[in-house]
Amino acid sequence: MLVAELALQQTQVARVAERWPLLLERFPDPAACAAAPVAEVVRAWAGLGYNRRAVNLHRAATQVVERHGGRMPDTLADLLALPGVGPYTARAVLAFAFEADVGVLDVNASRVLSRVTGAPVDQPTADALVPRGHGWAWNQAVLDLGATTCTPVPACAACPLADGSCVWGRTGRPDPDPWVRARPQSRFAGSDRQGRGALVAALRSGSVADDVLAATMGWPDDPGRAARVAAAVVADGLAVRVDGGFRLP
Repeated sequence: MLVAELALQQTQVARVAERWPLLLERFPDPAACAAAPVAEVVRAWAGLGYNRRAVNLHRAATQVVERHGGRMPDTLADLLALPGVGPYTARAVLAFAFEADVGVLDVNASRVLSRVTGAPVDQPTADALVPRGHGWAWNQAVLDLGATTCTPVPACAACPLADGSCVWGRTGRPDPDPWVRARPQSRFAGSDRQGRGALVAALRSGSVADDVLAATMGWPDDPGRAARVAAAVVADGLAVRVDGGFRLP
């Protein structure tokens, strides 16, 4: 469950569905992931983007082995202590792996619950709305409703809550929409993220020498920027500095 949730952070479901079985085949449990070199996990992560999540996956697996005997913890505090695990991911693991009564609050769920209650929903409110003993089914239903019907431009006529259960719909969908939209992500083309991704992709095949670093990252005329971003890649645990270049850890 944790593998899927980390992979799904800002990555399309179709891409994750293709890679997820391969990840589980190679790393069937936390012990297998923790025992592998970080470089192997980064290579297996190819195609999923945001490569820092691969490092976090390895770090989390190591912590699960060292602190929890190789078994995924089932408390919110222990899950939040794992590298790369935030409030959403922790609650998703609790709800879908352990059937706990917590609210899984992603963009889709936030949109549904905000419109249903008529006000922006925070995490404590989302947790309180979960019917006791039905956390798994509740979260599946809310997430599916947000993905298929209660979309940014909602199909209210097809909504099962069109009977008046939705405060926003019942009052005529007044402006402003109670769902607070997140800021759009910054442009990828030409960004530092693009250069980072290009470097890690090259490192999956072998080391990258200093004299080709800038060209590898897509900035042949800006070696200073390449060096700065490459240093951040090293700081994030995705690469290590070697004599005359970089390689995977």
